[in-house]
Amino acid sequence: MQVRKLKEEDYETLCLWWRKWRWTPPIKDILPENGTAGFIVYDGEVPVVAGFLYDTNSKIAWVEWVVSNFDYKDRDGRKEAIQTLLIYLEALAKAKDKKVCYSLLKSKGLIEAYQEQGYQISESGYKEMIKVI
Repeated sequence: MQVRKLKEEDYETLCLWWRKWRWTPPIKDILPENGTAGFIVYDGEVPVVAGFLYDTNSKIAWVEWVVSNFDYKDRDGRKEAIQTLLIYLEALAKAKDKKVCYSLLKSKGLIEAYQEQGYQISESGYKEMIKVI
């Protein structure tokens, strides 16, 4: 698996992936650095998974908008790619002197992948609240 920084043109690919998973793609300008501060993991020449690390002015880094290539059907490869991405984002957060990686998740598969990397489930019962301004 290889990791590279996202490029401007990757946004359309990610939007396709989000739509295939029945997610509403985030608008580009709410993503870190307008969608270019994320990373994508490849299995050879095939893009498998991508995600973002939001840098904050505190010791928290926010790992978010992780999405995989819906058409990539190798379950073990997808799992390895997700683990690779999470390890990479955690290392980047540590390099920025962050103490906590945080994420909001709904997907059972992603929750399991995060747990394998040591993430813990916090209290449940919360509602995601968003206001577009």
